[in-house]
Amino acid sequence: MLQPPARIIQELLGGGSLRYAIYEYKAVEAADCGVWCPPSGRPAVMDFTPDPDEELIREAVRAVCGRFDDAYWSERDARHEFPWDFYAAMADGGWVGIAIPEAYGGGGRGINDASIILEEVAASGAAMNGCSSVHLSIFGMHPVVLHGSEEMRRKYLPRVAKGDLHIAFGVTEPDAGTDTPSIKTRAFREADGSYRIRGRKVWTSKALEAERVLLLCRTTPLEECAKRTDGMTLFLADLKDPAVTITPIPKAGRNAVASCETVYDDLRVEEADRVGEEGKGFRYLVDGLNAERVLIASEALGIGRVALRRAVAYAKERVVFGRPIGQNQGIQHPLAKSWAELEAADLLAFKAAALYDAGRDCGAEANAAKYLGAEAGFTACETAVLTHGGMG
Repeated sequence: MLQPPARIIQELLGGGSLRYAIYEYKAVEAADCGVWCPPSGRPAVMDFTPDPDEELIREAVRAVCGRFDDAYWSERDARHEFPWDFYAAMADGGWVGIAIPEAYGGGGRGINDASIILEEVAASGAAMNGCSSVHLSIFGMHPVVLHGSEEMRRKYLPRVAKGDLHIAFGVTEPDAGTDTPSIKTRAFREADGSYRIRGRKVWTSKALEAERVLLLCRTTPLEECAKRTDGMTLFLADLKDPAVTITPIPKAGRNAVASCETVYDDLRVEEADRVGEEGKGFRYLVDGLNAERVLIASEALGIGRVALRRAVAYAKERVVFGRPIGQNQGIQHPLAKSWAELEAADLLAFKAAALYDAGRDCGAEANAAKYLGAEAGFTACETAVLTHGGMG
């Protein structure tokens, strides 16, 4: 197996610019020796110069997140308490409404900028407790932006942008899982044009705090549809209605934001709160899910980066047998490998975000970015724990 070049390891543990060190090399397995070789000299085709606007976003979000330390997040998690102070600070800064069009009080920016925000939230140490408190508000209303009526947009989007309307996502069901066309929650059309909803959803994050839920229901039974993805309709339903029962699901982590089971027992939804046309809800849902996948990839990258940053700091200061453990290759190589994996996943997330913002198909890229980001983030965290040894 080829080992990372010495320059990368030195930059990682010496505090230099690892981003530029890695670009000076590429892995080429020579047929006769299997060593690292310098690049062929082919000119670069992409400009990786940091965008000034993106750097300003990063700095501003870091400033907000810097007010909420590890103790804050540990306390919120231990108490199963929503991070209201953090959410308010993000809303006051305009970050919650970053992807909502300016015409409805938002920032009018794309998913790329939203992913930068959530990466910085995660990388501050807030991890998923911080990200999950805001990311549904940041991206969740995109199906409404694209397919909702003008009345619906004007009624709800300004409140989401301000931060005073919380939104949840109700898609997953206990018997369907990721097989979304197999959902059983039904919406029955009434004589007056309204709908009556019966069914059950699980893993509905923020259901305790949310006033509304983007709720996917079957309006036509699966067996009557020409395609499995037909016959589903998306609603922006009222979660505070007495017809809704919300029960938190016990979890091992991310307890500052509850994940819940929600039961709908003849919940009435007005026709005006239907998103787009009846029967096309799955297509509308995908518009939101691809954005979510890109954002979750960025959140995972942020978690991996903060873990790696702390592992490197520990490796520099922890002295065993008269020298920092970071001088040992057994510590260096896994850290450098994790850095490279995070950077590679970041490139695919960036590509997926760019495609999404350009209005192009990005399903494959968004799914792959989420997968690679999660893998790289997890490995970085595992490597950080191992670097800390008994203190991990």
